[in-house]
Amino acid sequence: MDKTLLKEKVCKCIDENQDKIIEIGEKILNNPELGFKEKHTSELVAKVFASLNLETENHIALTGVKALAEGRSHNLKIAIIGEMDAVLCPDHPNANIDTGAAHSCGHNAQIASLLGAAFGLVLSDGINELDGDIEFVAVPAEEFVELEYRDRLRNQGCIKYFSGKQELISLGFFDSIDMAMMVHSQANVQERKAYLNGGSNGFLGKNIRYIGKASHAGGSPHEGINALNSAMIALMSINALRETFKDEDAIRVHPIITKGGDLVNVVPADVRLETYVRGKSISAITSTNSKVNRAFKAGAYAIGSDVIIQDIPGYLPLNQDANLSNVFEDNIKTLIGSENIIKGIDMIGSTDMGNLSSIIPIIQPTIGGFKGSAHSKDFEIVDPYMAYIVPAKAMAMTAVDLLYDGAEVGKSVKSQFKPQLTKEEYLNLMESMDKSIQYKFNE
Repeated sequence: MDKTLLKEKVCKCIDENQDKIIEIGEKILNNPELGFKEKHTSELVAKVFASLNLETENHIALTGVKALAEGRSHNLKIAIIGEMDAVLCPDHPNANIDTGAAHSCGHNAQIASLLGAAFGLVLSDGINELDGDIEFVAVPAEEFVELEYRDRLRNQGCIKYFSGKQELISLGFFDSIDMAMMVHSQANVQERKAYLNGGSNGFLGKNIRYIGKASHAGGSPHEGINALNSAMIALMSINALRETFKDEDAIRVHPIITKGGDLVNVVPADVRLETYVRGKSISAITSTNSKVNRAFKAGAYAIGSDVIIQDIPGYLPLNQDANLSNVFEDNIKTLIGSENIIKGIDMIGSTDMGNLSSIIPIIQPTIGGFKGSAHSKDFEIVDPYMAYIVPAKAMAMTAVDLLYDGAEVGKSVKSQFKPQLTKEEYLNLMESMDKSIQYKFNE
């Protein structure tokens, strides 16, 4: 079949299933779940894959789901990805009343567009015209949150890394994948615009625990060692370091106190914090992390508490593949117009697609159709067609380009890609970032 006609057939099938795709997105919106807890979302995804008669595997990285659609030959394998997890945003109108989870980042739209692409490529029989395979992947836990909970999962042997794509890389899932794509929301952009080939910061995650000595806060505070005071000194020390951060490194350090004590009339003896150290490069992150660790140690030394500093492998800076971006651009501009394509704007956050981008060619364009700031109560979809349907069509058409006629376009993208790291080098880097050190000052 002619490639243009094939794309039209695939998109027509997506349009015919438009109501179903949007319904899926809205159902996930109203049933948000945090990372590695996406039980209902993964069940819904698996049910849709089963309805398409796709070979499906559940419970990858605890809650992930993947389905394989095989082409007429198997020259390449590409992955189309969506993320399942929500964030904590209890004030959001669609938040889970019990957990505070809310899809205030648009991952519900990702899953809907992932399934929309599957509808188009499978129900149209378009996959049978392609010379490669497509793995549709619903990935858990992109949001790097609830670090203590995930540390417990790791200690129980349930996971090794704290995010879904980190875990899938470690498990070898992407060993057979030649390239991957997904589409993310662009917050505060209601118009039908697409942002291509931007980067993002990487980061290192950190758990901090100050151990002091409890005593009566009113009767005998002099007998205690106030771990909360250690934490406060550390936070002020980090603030004092900010003038040393170089603008070009785009450093961000943003700690929170997750436990400030036990009772108001007891000197705090167990105080805990979480933070990221973000930056544009691994070297910038590691050098800043050394400064931040000094600040945390200083807080402990000043008060005489002990401190445990746990570094957790986070996300690498995102590097989207320019050639793959060009293929995607050729398709999405037919849907929203070339005048609505913006290139090279870096994303404000971080993503574990950055880890994957160091190993294989990937893209993660962002699109409009969303109102409000990400991770806030005001975030919402204002253009369902743009949020759910346009990315489904754009990814499906990109898959056609990559795998059509012997998968020559896909082969060209793969041949021109120069990985930053081999998988072995990547895993060694993650291992080097994973460490926990205790400093004792109150003995």
